[in-house]
This record gives sequence, C-alpha cells and structure tokens, in this order.
Amino acid sequence: MTYANFSDHKLDKFPNCSWERDFKQRTPPIYKNLCLISVVFAFSVGLTIGILIPFMYFNGYNGVRKNSSSLSSEVNTSSVIRTIFLNNSYGYVNDSKSLLIYPTVSFVETNESNQSTDDEFIQDGIYWSPKVEKSLPEGYKDQKHTLWSDYLNKAVAIRLENGCGRMQNRLVTFRDGIKGCVRYRQNTDQIQGELFSFYLAQILRLPNLAPSAVNIVDLNSPLWSNLHNEIASAQWNSNRPIVLTQFISNLNSANIPAVFKPLERHLNKFDVANMTKNEILDKEDVLRNMVELAQWSDLIIFDYLTANLDRIVNNLYNYQWNVNIMDAPAHNLAKKSDSELLVFLDNESGLLHGYRLLKKYEIYHSILLDNLCVFRRQTADIIKKLKTKGNIGSLLRDMFEKRNSATVKDILPTLPDKSVKILNERIDRVYGQIKKCESIFSKAL
Repeated sequence: MTYANFSDHKLDKFPNCSWERDFKQRTPPIYKNLCLISVVFAFSVGLTIGILIPFMYFNGYNGVRKNSSSLSSEVNTSSVIRTIFLNNSYGYVNDSKSLLIYPTVSFVETNESNQSTDDEFIQDGIYWSPKVEKSLPEGYKDQKHTLWSDYLNKAVAIRLENGCGRMQNRLVTFRDGIKGCVRYRQNTDQIQGELFSFYLAQILRLPNLAPSAVNIVDLNSPLWSNLHNEIASAQWNSNRPIVLTQFISNLNSANIPAVFKPLERHLNKFDVANMTKNEILDKEDVLRNMVELAQWSDLIIFDYLTANLDRIVNNLYNYQWNVNIMDAPAHNLAKKSDSELLVFLDNESGLLHGYRLLKKYEIYHSILLDNLCVFRRQTADIIKKLKTKGNIGSLLRDMFEKRNSATVKDILPTLPDKSVKILNERIDRVYGQIKKCESIFSKAL
C-alpha cells in the first residue's frame, strides 16, 4: 500500500470526522468551563512557585552576607576569590555576642584551659601577653635610625655593585667597610612610598624596618664623588632622589604561617590555645612560634595601612593560578638567623602606588586583617590614638621636614593630601577591627 492509499484509507474509515463532532455535541458546557479553570489554576501555581523559589533563595543569601565579613561589600570580587579565601573565615554573630565556630578549628572547651592560655600567651582576649612581648627581638629602634642618618652625612662610598634586589638597585660599600642598599627608581612616587612607609613604621614603633634615609645622587658630594664610572654604568641620573638603607646580613627567607594560609587563615585566642596543645613542640618552640606570630600581627596591620602590593598580597593574588605559592617564602620578607627578627623589605608600593590600585586589590589587602584578632597592645594603642587625633598626615610631614635637607625637599615631594586621606580611612578600618575583636573575644569563654 502506498502512502497515498494509506491516507485515503484513513479518511474513508472516519468520513468527515463524525466521531469528533458527536463528542462535542454530547459534552455539557460545565465540563468545558472546569477544564479551562483547571488549566488556568495549574499555570498560575507553577508561575508563582517559579518566581518565589529564586526570590527566597537570593533574599536568604543576602541576609547571610549582611552578618558575614564586610569584604564583599567593599569591592566587587569574583566568585573564585570568594571560594578560595572568604569561606574559611572564622564566623561570628556580633549582635548577640555569640561565637559561630567553623569545624576546621577546635576550640578549648573548659574555663580552666582558657584561663591558662590567657595568662601565658594572650591577655584580655586579644593581646599578646607580656611573656611574648618580652621575648620579641629588639630590632631597629629610634636610636639606630638616628645613628644611620648621622653616619650618611659623613660617609664616603668607594664601591657600587649589583645587589639589593632588582633593576637599578645597588649595593654600596663605604670607606670603613660598612655597606648599604641603594634604591633607585625612575618614578619619584616609589621613592616617596619607601620613605613614608618607613616613617609610618616608626610612628607605629615597629622595629622591623632597617634604618633608611633619603639622599640625592650628586657626583660632587663626598658620598658619591668616587663613583663616577659605577654610577654611569648603573644608568643613574644626577640629582635624583634615592633611598639608602643599612645593609642587613644573616637574612633567611620567611614563610607564611599555617594559620594565615587558605585552609585556616585566621588568628584568635582559641587558635593560640590550640597551638599550645601541640605535643611535638616543646615550650621553647611554642614560644618561638608566638613571637613570630606577634610580628606577623604587626605586619598585617602595616601592610594593610600602606596597601603594600609586593609582599603577602603578591602571594594571595597569584594563589588563583598557583595553589602552591602559599607554601613558598613570602615575598619581600626575611628573617634574621641570629635573632628571629622579621625584616619588612621593599615597601616602595606603599601609600601611593598601592593606593591607586585599591579597586583591584582591596580584597586581598582585607583578607588577613578581617581575620586577625590578636594584636600587640602597643600597636593597638597607637592605632587608637591616631584614630582619635586624626593627625597622621602632620606627623609624617613633620618627620619629612625635620629629617631632610632643603635640597632633598626641593626634589622629593611630601606625602600628597589624597594619600593622607586614604591612610586615615585605613586607620579607621584597623581601629574598627580591633574594636570588633574586643567585642567578640574579650568576653568569650
């Protein structure tokens, strides 16, 4: 049978489709209305459910975000960054003063254990104890900075060679054998960043930055008169500002502590309590770890204030492509082998260049600060004072005016008003973090 014959056969079997006509004639109108109503009802229910479910989900999601870290409200960040870093923060509900514990952290459960930890390593819930403070290495304090500046006023350089980092930096040797590192940059703001970051560290009383001073490349001065050929080889221009830093020997690389890596990435009194339970480490090793973490607490605050791009932010940013980078030595951070002092190197991106890139990198600057709840009391007190007085700009500019010659001040600008404004905002942010930690951990059992 052909397809044509098959079609004809079907039509012959049901001539004029009389069965359909008979069905319609025998169906009462009420059933037609009920069918129509049921279809409209089913459509309405489906549409309502389809709208409500996504609405309820996103509304709940936004509610959770309001009670979590404020990082995501400051900048628009990718889901990759949130997944890698933000999900591991310690949680809390500040309104009720209750503590939401993540399962990756085991907390001390008894009051007796908490009291012991609070006495030995932590005081008042958020501060390093006097025992830790007394064990900190001396580092570089005001007297050593003054001695270095006075020395450079009379120093005579006899050799200039490659060293002290990248590009046009040089290692300089003076007539008496003392050495220094010269930071030369084409961009003046990088010299400003290095210098004013150094001044800020002194205001914060951080002993972790080597003595530094600004100088001018002047071939007629006693300092540079013996180095005409070396300076030409280095492609330095005359009358350019440089930062001359005391050379530090016996430096080793410094790694990022486990508590600041993505799987943990928070430090509070309970984390410190857990570290004291390590049966493998003896008391001296535990104390040594606390001393290092106390310096890291200062580093986190310092790098947040300056928006330093060339240290931990470098590791955090590259983590999205290289998951092993957090196990590598921290960039521009070293440890003295003879004193356990952490040395904060290369701060040229601070306060100017780093501030211009805040929109892109603020998420990384905030990651560690938002999860730091143990501080040196001295550092916290200075932050509170700077917050109250709002005078950080005048302090930095006064230091610049008093410590530098008229020649330096003619060539090198002071810190711009825009940078001072941003720095004050970041001081407020650090102050807020300290107060937040006080509200959570000072009274937490």
